[in-house]
Amino acid sequence: MGDRPVEEIPDADSEQVWQRVCAVDVAKESGMVCTRLPSGSGRRVSRVWKVAATTNAVGDLAAELVAAGVEKVTVESTSDYWRIWFYLFEAAGLDVQLVNARDVRNVPGRPKTDKLDAVWLAKLTEKGLLRPSFVPPAAIRALRDYTRMRVDLVRDRTRYWSRLEKLLEDALIKVSSVASTLKTLSTRDMVEALIAGERDPQVLASLAHGRLRRRHDALVEALTGRFDAHHGELARILLDQIRRLDTEIANLTERIGQVIDDIDPPPPATATDDADAEGGDIHLAARRRLAEIPGINTESAQLIIAEIGLDMTRFPTAGHLVSWAKLSPRTIQSGTSLTAGGTGKGNPYLKGVLGMAAATAARGHTTFLSARYRRLVTRRGKGKALVAVARSILVIIWHLLADPTARYHDLGADHHDRRINTTRRTNSLVRQLEALGHTVTLQPAA
Repeated sequence: MGDRPVEEIPDADSEQVWQRVCAVDVAKESGMVCTRLPSGSGRRVSRVWKVAATTNAVGDLAAELVAAGVEKVTVESTSDYWRIWFYLFEAAGLDVQLVNARDVRNVPGRPKTDKLDAVWLAKLTEKGLLRPSFVPPAAIRALRDYTRMRVDLVRDRTRYWSRLEKLLEDALIKVSSVASTLKTLSTRDMVEALIAGERDPQVLASLAHGRLRRRHDALVEALTGRFDAHHGELARILLDQIRRLDTEIANLTERIGQVIDDIDPPPPATATDDADAEGGDIHLAARRRLAEIPGINTESAQLIIAEIGLDMTRFPTAGHLVSWAKLSPRTIQSGTSLTAGGTGKGNPYLKGVLGMAAATAARGHTTFLSARYRRLVTRRGKGKALVAVARSILVIIWHLLADPTARYHDLGADHHDRRINTTRRTNSLVRQLEALGHTVTLQPAA
């Protein structure tokens, strides 16, 4: 090989040959099952049959696979139909992996049938050619269901607020142009008064609280419109839906707190008090340590734990987690040509909360993350700068979860300035001035 550099790439844990495997090509009502087992003649034999996607049928299949000594089971991730297969196989003690349907496409030119797909999936499984998807343990999956439901309900509530604003615009009520949002107590009281039949803009404007009172004249103009009975009926429906969602979100938040206490228990109160009295560090719960990162609050930390779990052994390095979350832009290489690729879709809930955390951190002025955003936004644009900050936050999260004793320590907004080689920077600036025809004499500052 001469002097050419040689790079050794070790196989992943999943890249090994299995002797006894099973694969399931998943559909809604059934699954095509294929097992590949050694026969007495030394050759491998494939058996293919259809199994109904019901709890009893899949449970019986799991028991049959355990009795046959199957070492590895592969389930294709088709919509949500894979769940019954994965959960029951996992409960039976089988080593089951979920694979993305995009990664197991058959060779072009071959017939496309469920039976051939199952056989192809089994052959890929036995040769260790599949990359398993991340499926968290059952406790984290339950927490994930709660947090995702809360996110969905918050989005639904936001849509109802938008519909209410459109309804007021249809009634020529422009209160949202004066008040920053319809969610304030003042604007809610005004809308309730409109629904009750009050039409006098002076009376409606007098319902303002706090600093909004100073804009009385603007409120009178904004509340002068044509709000009639049918607007009141529709506004009542929208406000009732918003109030119901407020209650459900509050209940979900309380339930999430109870569930995460079981997964990520807080330290004993006595230990906390003793540590605070002595001014020392204690072993904090993971969600509290994550909430110390700029841009992340308690609800964001709960959602992050629900999406990636607490066991970082599933992601050997921070780079693996970033790659899985699709926050690492790809580099496409072909010969001497290098092309920048996109990040990909990734987990929408995780990317959403990290994007909001990055935007919040970017608005600061005294943290490392805000300085990183300002360094990147001028030359890379707002979108790419936010993705870079979100990636940095996820790297920090990996380190905090990988080491239960680690705490977040901000490097400071001047971190990069302190790392500059002042001699090299000075010489560079002197050469630039000399190139412009100046004679430079350096004197130390007083």
